[in-house]
Amino acid sequence: MRIGIIGAGHIGGALARRFRAAGHDVQVANSRGPETLTDLANETGATAVLISDAVTAVDAIVVTIPEKNIPNLPEGLFAEVGPDIPVIDTGNYYPQRDGRIAEIEEGLTESQWVQRQLGHPVIKAFNNIYAQHLQDMGKPTGAPGRIALPVAGNNPVAKKLVTELIDEIGFDPVDAGALDESWRQQPGTPVYATDLDADGVRRVLREAHPERPAEFRAQTAQRA
Repeated sequence: MRIGIIGAGHIGGALARRFRAAGHDVQVANSRGPETLTDLANETGATAVLISDAVTAVDAIVVTIPEKNIPNLPEGLFAEVGPDIPVIDTGNYYPQRDGRIAEIEEGLTESQWVQRQLGHPVIKAFNNIYAQHLQDMGKPTGAPGRIALPVAGNNPVAKKLVTELIDEIGFDPVDAGALDESWRQQPGTPVYATDLDADGVRRVLREAHPERPAEFRAQTAQRA
């Protein structure tokens, strides 16, 4: 499978390593240009490309950049991307970093906001796990204590492909519902950064509360 990754930070780098280890062809891009990705490319065997190339002739795309940078992606970047090609949003809204995003503050889920900016349906995944754990803590299918990751989205074809990728790189995928339910895996919820197994993830997704905790709201950042 050919996978494009936009963003080469902690999560992007971890995914490049895991996908390459699983035998996938990885194209990785960032805002600073392919020449800044030489070390990651040499280490992993991924190909450093322009952002436009990361979405061209690929089977899946990962967008893993800060929310504040989402609107800065090239206009029309996803215009030629087919509807069943998953665009995986790994992002989280941190107002201390991203500034105030009014729609999210008013209740829109983070990934619904990202979807609007991109103009393409997204699948929410890989946002609730530490990058180092994503890189180092995968286990074979059926292994005791295997970490589970929630997956939210509306397109069943795209969602299925993402769940298969998650399993391939060592984690149990858990269906977290439609994209409008993805608040259940946002920062401050019980599934966030907890490394639970599949039963644990299902339980805490049910227990999640939609109100965003104060520490993840913009007014907290403004008072700090």
